[in-house]
Amino acid sequence: ASNELVFLNFYAEWCRFSNILAPIFAEAADKIRAEFPEPGKVVLGKVDCDKETAIASRFHINKYPTLKIVRNGQLSKREYRGQRSSDAFLEFVKKQLEDPIQEFKSLKDLENLDSKKRLILGYFDRRDQPEYDIFRKVATNLKEDCQFHVGFGDASQAMHPPGSPIIVFRPDVALSHENDETYTGGLQNFDELKIWIQEKCVPLVREITFENAEELTEEGLPFLILFHRPDDANSVKDYKSIIERQLLDEKQNVNFLTADGKRFAHPLHHLGKSEDDLPLIAIDSFKHMYLFPHFSDMYTPGKLKQFLQDLYSGKLHRWVVVGSSLSPRKQSCDALRLSSRFHREFHYGPDPTNDVQADPHTSKGTSPPESKFKELGPSKHRYTLLEKDEL
Repeated sequence: ASNELVFLNFYAEWCRFSNILAPIFAEAADKIRAEFPEPGKVVLGKVDCDKETAIASRFHINKYPTLKIVRNGQLSKREYRGQRSSDAFLEFVKKQLEDPIQEFKSLKDLENLDSKKRLILGYFDRRDQPEYDIFRKVATNLKEDCQFHVGFGDASQAMHPPGSPIIVFRPDVALSHENDETYTGGLQNFDELKIWIQEKCVPLVREITFENAEELTEEGLPFLILFHRPDDANSVKDYKSIIERQLLDEKQNVNFLTADGKRFAHPLHHLGKSEDDLPLIAIDSFKHMYLFPHFSDMYTPGKLKQFLQDLYSGKLHRWVVVGSSLSPRKQSCDALRLSSRFHREFHYGPDPTNDVQADPHTSKGTSPPESKFKELGPSKHRYTLLEKDEL
């Protein structure tokens, strides 16, 4: 690729959100050009999807406007979903162009790294090695998924033979039972190294936050979610381990997630639960939410898998609906009230002063609560949506 970073606006002339964005994007292009005048650094471009239908299809555009970035010729899987202002775009580009790798000066520095982050550690002789150039390009493309660290010369010589760089994956040991792993492939093969690092840095079980919820929802797979207390690392570790051992073959069908139960209090209330009931597991199918009966059953082999099978077969829905004790009007009012609160929390942040009390009748014998996480998908107040997948 001739440019280190390409920032693309996929739009349609008939889309009002695209028309609102157009002058802002043009203003941002001028600011970014002034900030980074050197050729080959960064360029902004726009694609009229009605005229360039093949390009729109290749980039999987399903809403307007969609903002994507290409780094070193590689499309980033993450879209820009932040504020639409020229200053915000400039700050975003600055962040994208920052060096993705932090250098450590001694092995002791590695003892202070965040144990809740997934890390890639590079041990090299010199910065001008061709292997390091490949490593840096991969880090540039995957810096949202992992933290990258590197040591040169004396800082790393105890970790590798002279002239033979080593790259090591260090897992988020505070949140998983995984172990360190050394890369054994070709260090001058960009694609091979990228695939290995991507597999290590994008775990089977991910954390959902208000920052990545829109992206995860747009993937279109139902959520199997562990809601946990912020300080409960053991439940997270055990859940991840059980998913990896028992449900690996379901990864094409389900998104396995963890969620801070304090931040995501409203889905808990919608299930008739509160922070006092954590940890707990639930499914959000994007139509309804279903509660896993007992968290401790997770440790019984086959129980979580059966929970998913009951979702696929429709058994979960049939089981929950039987014996409903709430009137349709009561259910509708509760759902509307919680929907409004949860939507406001996602877009503007949690409201710590206004606590919603759970209705004890909603926890059993009712129609299944409607999906709450579906509301975190792309909003019709921000995008023109071309299609709407609902499971």
